[in-house]
Amino acid sequence: MAKEAKSMESILWDACDRLRGSVEPSEYKHVILSLIFLKYANDRFTAQREKLISEGKPEFMLNEVSFYEQDNVFFVPECARWDYLMSQAKQEGLAIKIDTALHEIELRNPSLSGALPDNYYSRLDLENNDLASLLDKMNQLKIDANDKDIFGRVYEYFLSKFAIKEGKGKGEFYTPQSVVALLCELIEPYSGSVYDGACGSGGMFVQSMKFIEEHSGDKKKISVFGQEKITTTMKLAKMNLAIRGISADLGTKATSTFQNDQHPDLKADFALMNPPFNQKEWREENELTNDPRWKGYTTPPTGNANYAWILNFVSKLSDVDGVGCLLLANGALSADGDEYKIRKQLIENDLVEAILVLPMKMFYTTDISVTVWVLNKNKKARTIDKNGTFFEYRDRTDEILFMDLRKIGEPYEKKYIAFSDNDRKRIAKTYHDWQSMKCNDLYSDIKEYCASVKKDKLQDYSLVPSKYIQIEKNDATVNYDEEMKKIQFALKDLFREETSSREKLQKVLEELGYGL
Repeated sequence: MAKEAKSMESILWDACDRLRGSVEPSEYKHVILSLIFLKYANDRFTAQREKLISEGKPEFMLNEVSFYEQDNVFFVPECARWDYLMSQAKQEGLAIKIDTALHEIELRNPSLSGALPDNYYSRLDLENNDLASLLDKMNQLKIDANDKDIFGRVYEYFLSKFAIKEGKGKGEFYTPQSVVALLCELIEPYSGSVYDGACGSGGMFVQSMKFIEEHSGDKKKISVFGQEKITTTMKLAKMNLAIRGISADLGTKATSTFQNDQHPDLKADFALMNPPFNQKEWREENELTNDPRWKGYTTPPTGNANYAWILNFVSKLSDVDGVGCLLLANGALSADGDEYKIRKQLIENDLVEAILVLPMKMFYTTDISVTVWVLNKNKKARTIDKNGTFFEYRDRTDEILFMDLRKIGEPYEKKYIAFSDNDRKRIAKTYHDWQSMKCNDLYSDIKEYCASVKKDKLQDYSLVPSKYIQIEKNDATVNYDEEMKKIQFALKDLFREETSSREKLQKVLEELGYGL
């Protein structure tokens, strides 16, 4: 069987990754991603300049920023142009020239303020030859009239690869694409405002625009509001959105959503968020106790920010018909104490519409299972225009939909799971069928997959889906002998590693004169 041909993105990734040397992925991603942006800005600028020349524009107009801004093209000064950088690639001081190029582009394009790395290449102390090689690799990226999204695709591909490289405990700047795509299929952000209070590299906004494009909607009808705490991650988001041509209000600076809310008066039509899971010490004991975002609710505890993120999320939704999806660790479904009190209040206020448990191994940053909370400010019967098609919702104020998606998905990057297009369509159809006025004809509970539960049937306000979705008893089908053999082999490996570690430790101690 012939090997599947590698994509241009994967070929470019392999080439760049080989040049990384001793630079950590967390640092190297800024080098690569800003070079992708630099090449993107140059190619768009060159194409616009050639267009102006073909229209007979005089020389002085070719250097007027306004003639580029009018078509959403960034103006690139001579010292930042790709041809100039390529001509200097073999000369010393290339890092300084790239830093200067990024600085000059940002200086001449106010919409890029705070988006590009500042003296980054000089500080990282990369070898001149390595930088020159990276420029050669980036030179492979060309604008194709039939493939205008190539830079966006490459940027997103590299974001995902860097998130995988950084792995558990890091890489929180990126939410896997198939997860975000599902969230958009659920809430269908056709028009209005979209909010993300932990926006990372901007993936939620990118997928929202993709959803609109795939459904022949109008991207101009969407406005974007976000916030990110980490400065370097905020820069990734601004570059990501700029490459996509997405205008966004990410606030005046990178800062904490809790301590310095950049959108205090926002009431968004849609919200999508993947905040840090189980965040500890997010506020001081006497801090934010009377914050307006938890008005009417118990104040979230200091030891875990999960419910603070939920209440921040709810406060940003439009009171008319705001709806959104929030990703949280499964522990939030049944947490006790003050979190229990808040959960009870949310349920009694008819805000929880659906709970979906995702498969394990979907996220690069954690091994734990993750849940989607669909929160809706209007679960009542109504008719909504969904991009030209009227959809009738039934009154769901007394019900919550539970879905168990742990058996859905396909292998990705060997050790991860991703939803296929068909997976997403099936899940979204179940959710929308349940919402529909015609649900008696379209929706029914399915064992090990979904269940619609009346509020008065909830078990002490627990939102754990396994309490409500009927599960088949499969003990008879389990091959215990085979499973025990697997455990036996795993234990042998662990014991072997323990023996090896002990021997190494003893050898080190003997060399130091402290033999056991």
